[in-house]
Amino acid sequence: MAIPYPQFIVSEKSPMEAKIVVPSSPSSASQASPSPPPPSSSMSSEVLTQDELKKIAAYKAVEYVESNMVIGLGTGSTAKHAVDRIAELLNQGKLHNIIGIPTSKKTYDQAVSLGIPLSDLNSHPVVDLSIDGADEVDPFLNLVKGRGGSLLREKMVESSSKKFVVIVDESKKVEHLGGSGLAMPVEVVPYGDLAVAKSLQALFEDSGCVAKRRTLDLDGKVPFVTDNGNHIVELFFKKDIGDLNTASDKILRIPGVVEHGMFLGLATTVIVAGELGVRVENKS
Repeated sequence: MAIPYPQFIVSEKSPMEAKIVVPSSPSSASQASPSPPPPSSSMSSEVLTQDELKKIAAYKAVEYVESNMVIGLGTGSTAKHAVDRIAELLNQGKLHNIIGIPTSKKTYDQAVSLGIPLSDLNSHPVVDLSIDGADEVDPFLNLVKGRGGSLLREKMVESSSKKFVVIVDESKKVEHLGGSGLAMPVEVVPYGDLAVAKSLQALFEDSGCVAKRRTLDLDGKVPFVTDNGNHIVELFFKKDIGDLNTASDKILRIPGVVEHGMFLGLATTVIVAGELGVRVENKS
């Protein structure tokens, strides 16, 4: 089903294939196409939902996919749209010889159902391009990812990628990581997970950190279990945590920590969809 776009026009491609962007200032790091003509009054009254914005960003990201590529397939509500689009282009014969590397069991199941050929990092240790969503994006294109619980496999695949395209709606942009007030996930081994949570909370005491084990029940007794059989500790910050590389090193030094949800310096391109169009930000 086509999604109407307010305040922009589309090219001769289908609405989801069209490159729709807003102009940026000459000093901006973002890339933009020429400004579109003024919209019709009937289009400008449309309001896109958050899921529609995610879909626009996802379809834009798939324009980076070429035949004969090994593609990292992300996990989550935004990445799902990109996987759907890749399958659609394969079925239309517009893409050929694509191999997908899924970042979760959920994405694996989706890709299998759509007929996307799959492999793994053992067979393809270098990935041409990964496409995934993010929970937060700071001005330097650092990310928080993994609130869906797939951060370890996501980081393994995306850190092995020549290019990593991130797709978000504008609500995911923050001034600093943790700035949304929502969780920054840390994957930990099940043994002693609450003790690890206390250590993580103490580590960021100056940032007003609260650490909680993610659970599946209101009583907090049934832990969420990742695809790797681990648990998730969620960190909530009231203040900036400071230097991100230092924070990363400190987290990874705590025994029992497997990986954290800060993706530092990995994104090469971030596609941000908003009500005024699509903005493409490239790593400088």
